[in-house]
Amino acid sequence: MQRHECDVCIIGGGITAAMLAQKLAELRPGLAVTVIEGGKKFFDLENRMQYRQRSIQYAENPWPGDFIEDQAAKGVISRTMAVGGSALHWGGTCNRFSEEDLRLKSMFGLHVDWPLEWKELEKFYCEAERRLGVSGEPSPLPEDRRSAPYPMPAMTMAHNLLELKQWAEKSGIPFWSTPQAKNTRPYDGRAQCIRCNTCSICPTGARYSPDFTFKKLLAGGKFQLHDQTLVRKLVLDDRKPTIVAAQAVNRTRPGDPVEYRAPLFVLASGYCWSPHLLLLSQCSRYPNGLANTSGLVGRYMCGHAFLSAQIEIDAKIYPGMNETHALISRQFFRCKSDGPFIRHDLRVWESAAAHEPRLRSADGAILLGDSLLADWRERAKRGSARVRGYYDVHPDRDSALTLDPSSRNQFGDPMPKIDHQPDAASLARQQFTRDHFQQLFGKLAQANNGKILSTSAGNYWDHPAGGCRMGADSSASVCDSFGQTHDHENLFVAGSPTLPNAGCTNGTLTFVALTLRTAERIAARFRKSR
Repeated sequence: MQRHECDVCIIGGGITAAMLAQKLAELRPGLAVTVIEGGKKFFDLENRMQYRQRSIQYAENPWPGDFIEDQAAKGVISRTMAVGGSALHWGGTCNRFSEEDLRLKSMFGLHVDWPLEWKELEKFYCEAERRLGVSGEPSPLPEDRRSAPYPMPAMTMAHNLLELKQWAEKSGIPFWSTPQAKNTRPYDGRAQCIRCNTCSICPTGARYSPDFTFKKLLAGGKFQLHDQTLVRKLVLDDRKPTIVAAQAVNRTRPGDPVEYRAPLFVLASGYCWSPHLLLLSQCSRYPNGLANTSGLVGRYMCGHAFLSAQIEIDAKIYPGMNETHALISRQFFRCKSDGPFIRHDLRVWESAAAHEPRLRSADGAILLGDSLLADWRERAKRGSARVRGYYDVHPDRDSALTLDPSSRNQFGDPMPKIDHQPDAASLARQQFTRDHFQQLFGKLAQANNGKILSTSAGNYWDHPAGGCRMGADSSASVCDSFGQTHDHENLFVAGSPTLPNAGCTNGTLTFVALTLRTAERIAARFRKSR
């Protein structure tokens, strides 16, 4: 068996792995760090303008090969498995949680509190924004005060967003633009965003993605990156509850097993594949999987639900104007402790697709030339907005990731299956939540001679997390606030799996902030040991 040795073995090659490896390289320059990723690496920025063009012209996937054919999970949102992970093609939105997310139990008597103070997390939010390169405007709400400004000024709002802001604020609700991990000036060696409206394949490098970090680390000789290497099992020491090895297989040579040995291991494989690997690594001393004395590995899988509306408004909205840049209001992040519990963000995007040119009129007549343009101009007299609220739901214990014996990869490993389930309190307030949103959508529509065209409820939980939740009580959690597992002192979990709840807004910035804090704890351990 081929064997590799290092000081820190990071399993997974997404945004948390990149941030962890980068900070460890800074804090402990001599540390030998290896990142193992099951998918391929895409270090090809110079080709991305061409990929963008083919995507526009032929609707091609700009990231072919960013998944592994037989590594599939039922209930997972994204199948991306590559160096860079989902952050290869994320939208770049970098909202923060709020203090309420960390104090649900003490403030509202709901779910659990995090074993972490807000002031501590906020410090790492600032660091995460600096490392990713976030451009944004501060919230006008005093509850959202920051200890440091955004690294870059906010992205300029295009015509559509200015029109939408003017319309939406007639409702009395304040809106501002979402913070984005996109450069509004050259930053960290990457170009300025030119707002070309193809963020899933950023051709200039203005939107942050982890491949930039990995390339810098490799260029500086900071660490090793082993791609197309699938870790299948963690191996326990014969006598002690410590991890001694990660057993893997090189996917380019499936018959060749690989073993990684290190004094410290970190799972950075996201909310799906981190708990999955722990469950796969069952042994006689841990028959339910490693780090699972509490029985909570794969439990309390979380995310947030959402309700949406399409609203026709009295404004001209045109297609293709930086559509991923949205307005947000955090006014509803807070609720009174003595009233009905509802927390949500509120987003407004352009919805220009409804007014794109069409080849047939409503009565079926073919439209060409002047008739096509006349129809388009007539329908563009009134625009439409897409409104969405991500609202806070809390997971039940049975909101779970489990092994599915009916679905296996080529090596015979059972694949994961995720079933999200809200707890009883979330279910009990479901109707109240829907009524609240209907009133809110109606208020927005009335603000400017608008008309609700449709409303819908999401059929999945967005921005998922959980499966290895943090806590001070080892019987009610998998790891502590630094991600160190209660059962194994040399095994950490980084980022999204550690969240007890997923708040009511995008989670990536929170995953990164927690990972940067984890990096400090790991670096401190090596300082003591040396």
